[in-house]
Amino acid sequence: MALPLVTLCLMIVWFNLSVYLVLQHVVYLPEPTYGNHPNLLSAAGLSLKTYRYYDPKTHGLDFQGLLEDLDSASSGAIVLFQASGHNPTGVDPTLEQWEQIRQLVRLRGLLPFFDCAYQGLVSGSLVADAQSIHMFVCDSGECLVAQSYSKTMGLYGERIGSLSIVCKTADVARRVESQLKLVIRPFYSSPSIHGAAIVTAILKDRNLYNEWTTELKAMSGRLAKVRHQLFDALCNRGTPGEWSHIIRQVGMYTFTGLTEEQIDFLTKEYHIYMSSDGRINVGGLSSKAVPYVADAIHDAVTRSI
Repeated sequence: MALPLVTLCLMIVWFNLSVYLVLQHVVYLPEPTYGNHPNLLSAAGLSLKTYRYYDPKTHGLDFQGLLEDLDSASSGAIVLFQASGHNPTGVDPTLEQWEQIRQLVRLRGLLPFFDCAYQGLVSGSLVADAQSIHMFVCDSGECLVAQSYSKTMGLYGERIGSLSIVCKTADVARRVESQLKLVIRPFYSSPSIHGAAIVTAILKDRNLYNEWTTELKAMSGRLAKVRHQLFDALCNRGTPGEWSHIIRQVGMYTFTGLTEEQIDFLTKEYHIYMSSDGRINVGGLSSKAVPYVADAIHDAVTRSI
């Protein structure tokens, strides 16, 4: 299906209301999460709650807080996960942590909903970056996956994605399909075909597929390389603070840990722009620009001490 991710998410919401009859109409989002998640889910009539995810003290995962919050979540509620390359933090659970999350989600009767937008751009492997989804698919439980090809295939202008729903039985799948048809009709009736045709051509042609996966691996390698270059540059300058989170975080984004005051300084004095929470898109940073950015960060941090 050539569908924008927002449409997919709204479809999932209405699908839940019509098929699963989630009485609480509640979705749990990681804190923080992609900025548009709250907007589109609240607009669809769902009540939003959060579960702890990012620990600003360690610049890593607040795993204990995550487990505690999901353990207290209402049975039947939706829980939004990002499959890999978490936006905006760049912090992902380990496979061992994902397994504990999976067990808890199933024990509590929660419905996992995966947003998968960066598959292949995190580790360079399509399989590795979807391991979290595979764990839930293989345990005979149900889950929903919204997949975006905007970044992974360079089709941002096409707004292409797919919706996958894993059901327990063939009978449930048939009933789900009939409900989805009722949801689809008023949403878009027939999706645009151009973006879908491009994705289909790449996935069905072995040579194109191999070329695509090779390019994904090269791009993920570039992201990792730039992370290390920035980390080394800050360390070589003796920039105050601990910067290893830059290379521990993964994917397209990283939380720098810079304050709003420091970010304002970077904007005004060096014309370096990032969101006020300190998130940067590593994909927008070239190796050539690393020394300039490192000098700027060093200046901003030392001035604020």
